[in-house]
Amino acid sequence: MDKTGYISPLSSRYAGKEMQRLFSEQNRVQTWRKLWVALAKGQRRLGLSISEAQITEMERFVDNINFDRSAEIEREVRHDVMAHVHAFGEQCTSASAIIHLGATSAYVVDNGDLIIQREALRLVKNKILKTLSVLADFTQKHKSLPTLGFTHFQPAQLTTVGKRATLWMHDLLLDLEEINFVLSNLKFLGSKGTTGTHASFLELFDGDADKVKKLEDIIALEFDFPAVYPVSGQTYSRKVDSRFVNVLGQVAQSASKFANDLRLLAHLKEMEEPFEKSQIGSSAMAYKRNPMRAERMNALCRHIIAQGQNTAHTAAAQWLERTLDDSANKRIAVPESFLAMDGVLNLYINVAGGLVVYPKIIHARIMSELPFMATENIMMDGVKRGGNRQDLHEAIRVHSMAAAANVKEQGGQNDLLERIATDPTFDTTLEHLTSLLDPANYTGRATQQTEEFLANYVLPTLANWNDNTESEHLKV
Repeated sequence: MDKTGYISPLSSRYAGKEMQRLFSEQNRVQTWRKLWVALAKGQRRLGLSISEAQITEMERFVDNINFDRSAEIEREVRHDVMAHVHAFGEQCTSASAIIHLGATSAYVVDNGDLIIQREALRLVKNKILKTLSVLADFTQKHKSLPTLGFTHFQPAQLTTVGKRATLWMHDLLLDLEEINFVLSNLKFLGSKGTTGTHASFLELFDGDADKVKKLEDIIALEFDFPAVYPVSGQTYSRKVDSRFVNVLGQVAQSASKFANDLRLLAHLKEMEEPFEKSQIGSSAMAYKRNPMRAERMNALCRHIIAQGQNTAHTAAAQWLERTLDDSANKRIAVPESFLAMDGVLNLYINVAGGLVVYPKIIHARIMSELPFMATENIMMDGVKRGGNRQDLHEAIRVHSMAAAANVKEQGGQNDLLERIATDPTFDTTLEHLTSLLDPANYTGRATQQTEEFLANYVLPTLANWNDNTESEHLKV
């Protein structure tokens, strides 16, 4: 294998086969040829002198693309679309005169990109649903497992492992709402011509505007688009590309948040991503189990989020009815955003499906902090035993400060309960105080919230979903 040229890691390491196929040159040019066939069919249907035999010949060569010949022509004409027009025409000799009739390059390039990007976003949606399905199983399993909650990454009230996972799923549900909006509002460019005025097609149809508009509808429906954009220059608005990449950026935000959380939990030794039997965590430190998949997710997500600025600048920089400063940038920014997104979701599915939880570590951390959190309950218990609320409050404050100092300054254990048990103000025993510290009593409605969220939001979202995701995510 030749290793002397640059190979994108998105194709060699990260993105799956189906996403790569969608953005392949084979699929791109096949889509162009399908668009040329659809154009000819529509023109024939509306009365232009195009024979069925010409269309049949074009259809025969849709998948049989002579790339070497088109590359040879492009070196001469310096125009990729026209190179493929000529190469296609050389294969379809009887149809060569009517291929691309009345169209400009944007007819195949832009409509083709809309077709491909729509399919790519549908693939992203499907993998998000797969991720939700995997997370739902994890959440159901751990819905009642108490864990220490954190605000500012400082110990806070308890939650449950499952409730924490609902936060990850909720972000993905918000992303699905945005994806559904983008897909439901996506339209076709159609066949509007060089400056978007239909001028060349109006000429072809002898000034019959109804036929010109009908042609757009015929082509759009051929590719299952309900409508065309009502106005355009030569291209569809580059805000459409920005919309695509921005919604990918939102998914990347959600995935990166999950990956960051997992890295923090791995540091605490409470949870880990899957770690293979022969996997090496560090080339120097053999004992390490680095969260490398979560870190890779963060890296790819950062790239996707940054591309949102790229496509925004491209949309903002367009001149009048069309400039070409979008083309080279768009060829890189949009496909790479989708390819990177595919890699992220393959990782997300893999990691979420193999999450390792360490309940004993989680419980130990809870018990190191719970005495502080239980002081309100301990105080109320003391009042029931006849104590004075203000006196108890002051005693707890003093003991809490001393216990905290023992932990932070002396490196000792949290001995708050022992201090309270020996204080006659409370008239209690260590055994009784310990009985007040069942973590399940401090998680609020976390279990019920998790059950309600799964039943009312996640399961209805997954109800009509068929899992046809690739098995490749198991091999990341």
